[in-house]
Amino acid sequence: MPTMITHSAVPLCLGLGLGSRIIPLRLLMAGMTLAMLPDIDVIAFKLGVAYDHVFGHRGVTHSLLFAAVLPTLATVFHRQLKAYAVTVWLFLLVSLLSHSLLDSLTTGGKGVGWLWPWRDERFFAPWQVIRVAPFKLEAYLTARGESVILSELYWVWLPGGVLMLALMGWRSGWLAEKR
Repeated sequence: MPTMITHSAVPLCLGLGLGSRIIPLRLLMAGMTLAMLPDIDVIAFKLGVAYDHVFGHRGVTHSLLFAAVLPTLATVFHRQLKAYAVTVWLFLLVSLLSHSLLDSLTTGGKGVGWLWPWRDERFFAPWQVIRVAPFKLEAYLTARGESVILSELYWVWLPGGVLMLALMGWRSGWLAEKR
């Protein structure tokens, strides 16, 4: 898995790029939170659930069904999130899907259970370019930890920053035309 902080990169860059008129701060924070939420399944390790079990790491909480159901439920709170229901649903869907997509791009683990409950099979993207993050915090103080952070900067944060700047440019051009 990428680090927990890196999972928030997609909604953060997308939300900042689109601006607060489209993605209000409350929705941005909800998107960042939901982008990290699927890794709550690591609690399963403490409960003795095997990694490759459907309720293990990268199972149910990383599925397409989970990614569709949570945003659907969240649309009930669209007024509190200060956005249209469709905006809430789309932004939170992308936020959740980004988590399992990033996990599928890592160099380790057992794949992502995208098709649960229809299939128990785990999947990786065609390219595994992001170094898999260690579970232990102290491992980030090693050469391996440094390579993980550099990998995430290169493959997630840099493209996210480019996307954010492109969206900001598009938005400023769009806003200029409106005036």
